[in-house]
Amino acid sequence: MSISKEKTSPKLAIAYGMGEVGCQLSWYMINNYLTLFYTDVVGLSASAISLIMLIARVWDAVNDPMMGNIADRTNTRWGKFRPYLFMAPPVLAVFNILTFTVFPIQGAAKVVLCLVCYIGTGMAYTACSIAYQALQNVCAIDSQVRMNLATACGIGSSVIGIILSACAMPMILFFSEDKVANAHGYFVTTIVFSLVMVPIFWICGFGCKETYADQLHHTGENKEKLGFVGSIKEIMKNDQLLMVVLATVLGAICVTGRMSLLTYYIIYVVGDYTVIATVFTTMTIAQLIGNMFIPWGTKTFTKKGYMIILNVVMCIGFFLMFINPTKNLPYLLGVSFVCGLCNSASAICYGMVSDSIEYGDWKLGKRQEGVAASMLSFGVKLATAICGAAGVMLLSAVGYVPNADQTDAAKMGINAVVNLLPLVIGILSIVPLFFYKLTPEKVEEIRADLDIGKHAWDR
Repeated sequence: MSISKEKTSPKLAIAYGMGEVGCQLSWYMINNYLTLFYTDVVGLSASAISLIMLIARVWDAVNDPMMGNIADRTNTRWGKFRPYLFMAPPVLAVFNILTFTVFPIQGAAKVVLCLVCYIGTGMAYTACSIAYQALQNVCAIDSQVRMNLATACGIGSSVIGIILSACAMPMILFFSEDKVANAHGYFVTTIVFSLVMVPIFWICGFGCKETYADQLHHTGENKEKLGFVGSIKEIMKNDQLLMVVLATVLGAICVTGRMSLLTYYIIYVVGDYTVIATVFTTMTIAQLIGNMFIPWGTKTFTKKGYMIILNVVMCIGFFLMFINPTKNLPYLLGVSFVCGLCNSASAICYGMVSDSIEYGDWKLGKRQEGVAASMLSFGVKLATAICGAAGVMLLSAVGYVPNADQTDAAKMGINAVVNLLPLVIGILSIVPLFFYKLTPEKVEEIRADLDIGKHAWDR
């Protein structure tokens, strides 16, 4: 029987949103400050940072889907995914702190230690994030309810993003006891965020019951346990999921790359550390507002249509910033607000993945929530790695010199890297969406078929 009358429980939505709060408390520092920390505090070269990012992401290519497969094969009294929200966060907290620690070593040993800490953080984060993302697909069965949970995820991300944008750099400077961020400031700030993160994840784990896990995994086909290689082969047959992942990778490169380099623009072009908090807070407030419109936007224009609209508007914002390089704060904040508003598109990806999982079950007879979530997680981390590796190389190519006044040519280059390059990648991220065919009507039809045990090959 179809669960067409399923409603979104506020308690469930809040608990699910807390999971994203936990994720952001971990990844915010990595995403926005790790490159800056490596170059200006640890003193790593651009080539060393690129090597660290490359090796870590090659490992993620195996680790992420492997963790997804492990989660899919897990069966405990707590469920398939919730146990990882209880066990992994303390480990993640330890590695977060180690990643932002400056050890008294030099040369190749320093690079190797930074690599080990960064890989450890990535693995622990993978366990948390994949379990969290997959949980959405067994907490609810209705497509719109799942989209609402994805919206709660986006709202959680925006709310904590506002707090972190406003507090992170001021905290770093406060604990640095200086006008310039130093090792002690980064270290203590990371400890604070990590200690808050652990109980936040536990709240999510306790509040999100895997209500529909048994119902969704009751068929004979789904009882078959695929190995790692078999899981990857099966998931690659899901063409709709692959389109979502490709769009997500390109979109994440666009947004993450810009966010990771925006601090360089503000510090060396605008020339004031304190403006970082203002710009980042403006963007996260805008993203929160954008997330609140996601249920309306996806219902009105469909998930695919609304995502295309947001991406186009965001690219226009990048273009306006590029053609008018600015030290004018109101203009900077205005364009940043528009870009932040469009960053809410990231929450739509999770709803599209949920629909793709239904499609995969219907087309292939296999439900792989964990592996599907790992594909999205890997895509985001791949984007982060590409941005981290390419970003510092691009800065070096345009003449950036750490801890120095930048030349006019370097400032022009930073503007191009921060605005023009994301514009091009943002346009490319729209292309895969034209091949995404899971309309609301198609998803409803698929869900109805699955409820009566019918699959694509039965038609």
